[in-house]
This record gives sequence, C-alpha cells and structure tokens, in this order.
Amino acid sequence: MSARFDAIVIGSGAGGAAAAWRLCQRGCRVLVLEAGPWFDPDKDYGLDKPDWEARSFPVKPGSAGRHRYGEMQQLDPQWDDLRSWHHETGRLVLGDRRAVRIGYSHVRGVGGSTLHYVGEAHRLNPHSMKLQSEHGVGADWPFDYAELEPFYLEAERLIGVAGPSAVGDRWRSQPYPLPAHPVSRASRTLGAAASSLGLSWSPNPRATLSQAYDGRPPCNYCGACVRGCPRRDKGSADQTFIRHALQSGQCEVRARSTVLDLLHGEQRVIRGVRYVDEKGRHHFEHARMVIVAAGAIETPRLLLANRSALAPQGIGNDHGQVGQHFMETLSWTSVAMHPQAQGSYMGLPADAICWDFNRPDAIADVVGGARFYSATLDADLMGPVAYATRLIDGWGAQHKQRLRRSFGHALAVGAIGESLPHPRSFIDLHPSDRDEHGMPLARIHSHVDDMACRRLRFMAKTCRDLLKAAGCADLRMEMGTYDDFASTHVFGTCRSGVSARDSVCNAQNQIHGWNNLLLCDGSTFSSTGGGESPSLSIQALALRAVDRFLQAG
Repeated sequence: MSARFDAIVIGSGAGGAAAAWRLCQRGCRVLVLEAGPWFDPDKDYGLDKPDWEARSFPVKPGSAGRHRYGEMQQLDPQWDDLRSWHHETGRLVLGDRRAVRIGYSHVRGVGGSTLHYVGEAHRLNPHSMKLQSEHGVGADWPFDYAELEPFYLEAERLIGVAGPSAVGDRWRSQPYPLPAHPVSRASRTLGAAASSLGLSWSPNPRATLSQAYDGRPPCNYCGACVRGCPRRDKGSADQTFIRHALQSGQCEVRARSTVLDLLHGEQRVIRGVRYVDEKGRHHFEHARMVIVAAGAIETPRLLLANRSALAPQGIGNDHGQVGQHFMETLSWTSVAMHPQAQGSYMGLPADAICWDFNRPDAIADVVGGARFYSATLDADLMGPVAYATRLIDGWGAQHKQRLRRSFGHALAVGAIGESLPHPRSFIDLHPSDRDEHGMPLARIHSHVDDMACRRLRFMAKTCRDLLKAAGCADLRMEMGTYDDFASTHVFGTCRSGVSARDSVCNAQNQIHGWNNLLLCDGSTFSSTGGGESPSLSIQALALRAVDRFLQAG
C-alpha cells in the first residue's frame, strides 16, 4: 500500500502532540492516533456549574486505560512515620502492605494527561542528568542540558510559559515568554516561613498564561486546573501543539483509535500500524516513520505485545530492557490549619516553589533531590465541601459555624523527590488479563527502597517545619507514597542510552535497531530529576527527536 502520511504518531499527550506539531512545521503529513476521546472545554468542564466542587476531571468512555498491579511490598515499622493519616480516621492505609488507592492517575484523550495537569513547566536540573557518572546510581542521559536547551525555549514559546527572572541551576539563553504569576496570599505566608528557615521561595514556572497570548486569555486564578480549564489559558497539549498542528493543514487526529500492531518487515523497519476505531472496525495505515508516545505504561505494553520472529521478546526488547527501570512519583503532602484566614482557596495551584534541595547531592546521606511547593489547591482544598468533609470536626449547627470560621485557613506544603530505578520496579504484561481487543494489560510493579524512604523522611520533615514556621500548630492530615502507590509522573521504562544492553533507544530517541521507530514520552527518561514536573521536558525531547530524525533522513 502507498502511504498517505509521512508519519504516524501514536498518542497525543505532551510528547505526541509536540512531535506532531514539529513534523507539520517541517512539511510532513501527519496522522495522530489517540486511543481516548476529544474533550470540549466549553461542554465537558463544569467549573461554571453550581456543583463544580463535586465534579472531578470528567470521565468519558475510554478516557482511562486499564492496567493491573503486581503484589505491593510489605511495610516496615521503621518507616511508620511515613504512613498516610487523617486527623479523624487515623491511618489511611490499613494493614501491613503498601496499597493502591489512587494508583496511576492519567487521562487518555486528545491532549493526554496535560488535560488535567496543574500546569507546572519545569526544565530538568542539569546536575540530575549524570547520576551514574557523578553519584554511582541510576543512569546518565546520553546528552547534556545544553543540547536540550534550545528545544526547551521553543516549547516554552509555543505554550506561553510564565516564569521568574531568577533561574538558578537551569540556565537560560533567553527569558521566559511571559512574566511570572503573582504569588497568592497563602503562598506568601509560606514564603515568609521559608525565609525564616533560610530557604528560598519563588514563583513556580507555569504553563498557564499570565497575560493574553496566542489568542488565549490570561488565567483568572480560580485554582481548579486539575478539573479541566474551560478558558483555555492552561497550556494543555490540545490547546497548544495540537491546535497549531491542525491549523497547518498537514495533520489529522483520529480519536478513539487504539493501535494494536506495529507492522514490520524483514529489515526491522516499521511500515505502518493496525488500529481499531470506536466502532470496532480495523484499519491499516502506512508511513515512513512511526512515533510511539503512549506514556511510560502503555508504550512498553505496545512494544512487548508486538512479538514476531524478528522480535521474539517484543520490539526493542532484544536485551530485556523494555519495561525495566520504572520510576514513579515519590511524594509527600502535609496539611494544617492556620489561625488566620489565608484565602487559600484562591490563586494558582503550586504557585510557589523551593528548589534548594533539588540537586542529587542536596540532601545529607541521600542521593537524589526534592522540591517543595505550596500544595493547598493541589490537595483539592478549594471549596467548602472539602473543608466540611476533610478538615472540620463536628456535626449540625456547630459544624457549620466551625466551617464558616475556618474556610480559607488551610495551608499545605507538598514535596516531590527523585525516583531511582530498582530491580523490583518495572512494567510487564499480565499473564492472563486482556483488554477488549485481546491485548494483554500492562502490569505495574513498584518498590520503595530504603534510600527512597530516607528521602521521603527528609521531605516530610521539611514540609512539617515549613508549616510550623508559618504559624500552623494543628496538622490535619498527611499523605505520602511510601504506603500508597499514587503516580501522575511515570518514567523510564524505555530509557535512552548509548548501548542496547542497558537502554531501549539511543540519544535520538530511536529504538536500537529500528531506525524509523521513535519514542516521544516519559518512558525515555534516564532519570526523573529531583521533583520536576516532566511535561515540558517530554515536549523538548520530542522536538529534538523529530529534528534529529529528519536531519539524518
């Protein structure tokens, strides 16, 4: 069959959308296949409805992938101070095994998980890219920060990232496109506390508009980014890269289209794909290059499921590396009540951040850094229902009076830390469970080792110290990932490297031995960084991968 498209992109999240836009810029005809649905900001996001607080991000048919979990680890009493708890109910995880209450939090849809992300726009710390050579753990990236910096600039310009003038380790060749957002009153209170402890506290770089930009309005600071942005000021992939790709006239997006097979021949060249649409009809499309951008769970699943005589262990898995080196979200949040009103239901989530411990060697006796941030809105404490059901004791008239006195007093500090690879953390195929198309489901295996627990203990202590310094004496709940697997950021299951013996793709994100098959998602990360949100790095890596492929081609 002759190819109608120059490239097929599987997945339309941060990486797939950026790759599609770059291909269109370069004059390529692009087909984007997305397993999930379209979301319409005007119809699907209910922030203008009276019951907005009862609405989380909308769930549509097919908007969440199915997966399974391996047996979670036994919890060790020496880390009991890292157990999640609530002031009324006690421990949130009962028993002596790690739980999966939230699990892998994601969205399948045009725009992927950027549809419900908070909108942090972080560059990796350059010091995090040489973990093996400088600290003897994990893996080095096969290129350095300077190689990625111009692609960060391009992604930031298209999105309209708003950020501060001070950049620290993440040097910049040009300023942010937009000025930083103002910091909320609640975050200013936490900033004063940080200063009293000798810590920095600065505006967080955000993929949210601080001024009108590219035909989109500025943020109105409603704080509900994770419920979907009806104004379109949040730089989700559908409103940025996908929109511009479609405007080029070179791109077609087919939603609810699930790829089953990567069609390949004797020379280990991917000729095209077989996919099934929402009505169950099977289709074939061919192209001279294929990009897989399905995320660090679904990308290894697709590669492992595509076995043949040429790839008996799955595509890219000659040395058993597909699915290995899984890295997850290592996080902690402490929530307290302040004696004075803070208006903490207003503003941007995670509007301020502390990078002081972000370098891999910044925490004593631990390899791997962490960042700290204002987390009140991230903890979903933005409305009276949340206060009434999660923070305020009592019942009846007394409960109502307490609610009126306490609303807007909550403060939370969150932390996200480095996640290092571990032999017991990986993705494989479930031996028996299948999806509706007969493809094996991905199975997530996760292990939090002692190094991670020491990092978490430092994160928890620092969160508590910040709240105490801010004047909060009453901790109400704490949540962490030691006892409860909960990940929005997942990485590393098809990491990039120099050798096929310990990586899946090369420095150009091409799978070793498959020269027209690229990966453009978080699966290629060689390290996670010390708490950085990964979407901007995924986008920069996708732009670089497409450019390198076309230049070589």
